[in-house]
Amino acid sequence: MDNIYSTTLANIFKSKKLTQWNETIAGYIFLGPWLICFLVFTALPFIGSFALSFTEYNILSPPKFVGLRNYINLIFNDPLFWISLSVTFQFVFRSVPLRLVFALLIALLLNRKSKFVALYRCVYYLPSILGGSVAVSVMWKYCFSREGVFNIFLNSIGIPSTISWVSNRDTALWSIVLLYIWQFGSSMLIFLAGLKQIPASYYEAATVDGAGTLTRFFRITLPLLSPIILFNLIMQIISGFMVFTQVMIITEGGPMNRTLVYILYLYQQSFRYYRMGYGSAMAWIMLVIVAVLTALVFKSSNVWTFYESRSGGEKIKNRTVK
Repeated sequence: MDNIYSTTLANIFKSKKLTQWNETIAGYIFLGPWLICFLVFTALPFIGSFALSFTEYNILSPPKFVGLRNYINLIFNDPLFWISLSVTFQFVFRSVPLRLVFALLIALLLNRKSKFVALYRCVYYLPSILGGSVAVSVMWKYCFSREGVFNIFLNSIGIPSTISWVSNRDTALWSIVLLYIWQFGSSMLIFLAGLKQIPASYYEAATVDGAGTLTRFFRITLPLLSPIILFNLIMQIISGFMVFTQVMIITEGGPMNRTLVYILYLYQQSFRYYRMGYGSAMAWIMLVIVAVLTALVFKSSNVWTFYESRSGGEKIKNRTVK
């Protein structure tokens, strides 16, 4: 009898172990496609580019180890490196704040109750779907050309204009900035989702206490929306440093390198002049720059970002009744 009981327990134990093993295998099977794609298209190129950054490699011949020569040449012997870096910083510091402000304003408008609010959201999000495409970049180039729609509009309202906005050295970068701002839809939707999460009771209490629209905005909306602002700010900084398609199609870095953004210069070095090692070194310098800026933003967020789960949440609640 004892042997039968022991055998039964052993069979049950084995079946449970087998079930757990099958679940583990099933988990790896479902994870497999993503893991393979991550290794092949992300991890291995990531490691490979780091190794190539210490080599002289032109695709046609085997890589030749040169140590830190690529990094030294970039920093000390390549004036276009500093020009492209300066242009990229100008682009980011101009476009990112304007894009976030514009997206927040539109989100505030769409957060109001309206009969056609769903249609408005679709219309405002449409540029983000089309904005990064080659076709839209070509359209934008012609719109801001000498005989484009923008000059026609200015002339129609009595402002004479005959310049090509994408070819003028003083306005070329701003034409790219405007296109980037026009693609505000994704940030707007994230802001809109954040606005939906703010309790209406805060606004009701502030209104009862006599708080005006601006007071409610600066004392309730902005503090409670600060985590969303932090997320959007970081994502837009990264996106701004990665801008490429619009500049490549519209200006190709001209005129006089006024729109030579960093990624375009990296592309030229890697695929036009076949200096893959040099381009890899540029990519890693950009990674470090973006990482440092992201870290600084995170560090500063301790001052201006508030969370309901922290003491900041209590501060916000106190603000609503003052």
